[in-house]
Amino acid sequence: MSDDVIVVGGGVIGLTTAIVLAESGRRVQVWCGQRAAESTSAVAGALWWPYRIEPEERAGAWALASLRVYEELAADPGESGVRLVEGLHAGARLDGFGPWTAQVAGITEGPQGVRARLPLIDMPAHLRRLEQRLEKAGGTIELRRVERLPDAPYVVNCTGTGARDLVPDPEVRPVRGQLVVVENPGIGDWYTAVEHDGEETTYFMPQPYGLLLGGTAQEDDWNLVPDPATATRIIERCARIRPEIANARVLEHRVGLRPARDSGVRVERELTASGGELVHNYGHGGAGVTVAWGCAEEAAALAAPSPASRSH
Repeated sequence: MSDDVIVVGGGVIGLTTAIVLAESGRRVQVWCGQRAAESTSAVAGALWWPYRIEPEERAGAWALASLRVYEELAADPGESGVRLVEGLHAGARLDGFGPWTAQVAGITEGPQGVRARLPLIDMPAHLRRLEQRLEKAGGTIELRRVERLPDAPYVVNCTGTGARDLVPDPEVRPVRGQLVVVENPGIGDWYTAVEHDGEETTYFMPQPYGLLLGGTAQEDDWNLVPDPATATRIIERCARIRPEIANARVLEHRVGLRPARDSGVRVERELTASGGELVHNYGHGGAGVTVAWGCAEEAAALAAPSPASRSH
């Protein structure tokens, strides 16, 4: 039985999983319908923070493992696309989060909310770097339309919302996120507001390409077309926090579909009818970037060949 691995899905989850496998000595092919730059991962605001993800007890460990990787990558932000940036989770309280917060250096609670210096990732640049890192490790990326999961000795399913039809898994649902990119009027910190009702949220993230404004969390909405009225409300909400945003020139509108799953992230292995091993790594909701490396390590370990298969 071959030790080759096919990773299906070329977003941040698929690429990080493929990198961990390739750097451990496995021969890896990534199959994806589009390059990472065109995926939902490229749309993300990409602030490290366990957002809209379950199960909480596992997500905290995955997130902390990923945090350590991003802290190392932030030593060379020009190369990695990862920077450590100060910001505020307005209205938040530390006791509203899991025990993982105790391991986040410098996090503090004050009258306005929770402040922290966290990884903020320029996803287009970061995804390019991940593709380069994979290729340097000997992995390959093949653009192909995947209509069913391949029947091969080792497959890792990192298909995000695609898992709904490919597995199939009816628990997988999209959570639509719409964002606006404007010229940055001089804002250096990120900001998020804790909101407990409705589908609209307020946040802004300073990126090298502009100030990214958000957003929405519209469940079961597959629409990838930006809505002008929604964009206007996003700008208005952000401008209430920083008035200079109101007059910033709009550069781009973005929409992405977060791959949520009713019972939480699925990282587990199953045997196929032909005796192959299929490892699932999907359902990360709005925290795919946050938990990517932790989930990749776990999925790669599950895809490790057994002693029996190595003897054939």
